[in-house]
Amino acid sequence: RMEAVRLLLALAAHEGWEVHHMDVKTAFLNGDLQEEVFVEQAPGFAQAGQEHKVYRLHKALDGLHQAPRSWNQKLDDKLGVLAFRKCLSEHAIYCRGAGSERLVVGVYVDDLIITGASCNSIKKFKAQMTEIFRMSDLGLLTYYLGIEVEQQSTGISLKQTGYASKILTQFGMSDCNSVKTPMEPRMQLHKDAEGETVDDTEYRRVIGCLRYLLHTRPDLSFSVGVASRFMEKPTTAHLKVVKHILRYVKGTTHYGLFYPKQQKEEEIFGFSDSDLAGDVNDRRSTGGMAFFLNGSLITWCSQKQKTVALSSCEAEFMAAAAAACQAKWLRNLIAEVTCREPKPITVFVDNKSAIALMKNPVFHGRSKHIDTKYHFIRECVEK
Repeated sequence: RMEAVRLLLALAAHEGWEVHHMDVKTAFLNGDLQEEVFVEQAPGFAQAGQEHKVYRLHKALDGLHQAPRSWNQKLDDKLGVLAFRKCLSEHAIYCRGAGSERLVVGVYVDDLIITGASCNSIKKFKAQMTEIFRMSDLGLLTYYLGIEVEQQSTGISLKQTGYASKILTQFGMSDCNSVKTPMEPRMQLHKDAEGETVDDTEYRRVIGCLRYLLHTRPDLSFSVGVASRFMEKPTTAHLKVVKHILRYVKGTTHYGLFYPKQQKEEEIFGFSDSDLAGDVNDRRSTGGMAFFLNGSLITWCSQKQKTVALSSCEAEFMAAAAAACQAKWLRNLIAEVTCREPKPITVFVDNKSAIALMKNPVFHGRSKHIDTKYHFIRECVEK
């Protein structure tokens, strides 16, 4: 999960740790197959007189359905031999040691990001991995999954400047005039059944590219989320909104996140909010959340709720319940990575009725219609 990547980088920045990058060469070829898999002899390479025979695979080939699982199992076994422990909250993060010898490894298919308090421990781990697999040592992390990472003495910055410029060029907006906001204030988009339709494939491509840009751009989350609701049958009105977002990106390609160095106890706090019946088509509300680690923004979300809220209290209550789930996951993951129990998480909600409903252990007539699963946050408050 991209939230886990940002969390690792934020922790490394706060502690002043270096973040290194390694890549496994031909990763899928390292996976050992458990099943019997046979392939035909390749055209032009068939053995004379034995054309009717097939090959049995012992190693996974790129393109097999079993290949990713086999590689992940092989890597998991080897990291276990090296005394690494998999985090229960995020299976792609492994930890080893404690205190000054603490080492944390994040895995994304064949890319490994490595950080820890001791540079010697990082060098030792790199040597161990090189003995097991064919590895590329890429040194300090500078580019990861399309994100430009800059490590400084004061902290770590994340940007997607190159990717943003590529999007503008790809869709012919590199020479457009920029605007100051990603969406017009109080704009309400609807299905526009009478409007002129546009190329839905091209519209989906733009939305897909913009969604990947959200990894470092929380300011685009709401506007891109609204525009993505109309991918089934987009019209010129919807395309106009998307072009407005691209014009905003044009003037803000250098925007990103910065995680400063500040060695202190981990503290998580977040914000939850929701509108009321903001979608004019089905009258569902849009909820949002943002969580900070010692002032560094690590996770955010803007999403239309799955059920229709009958009051602003209910809409805020459902948004806060979703935020509570995210808060518990963040707290558990930070505790596993740092081996320290973080402080209780504070979630800020700006609706007094919703706050009173979270603290009230009694179901009453005006709130019993709220779906039972949203009372999960009530248990979190009690604990």
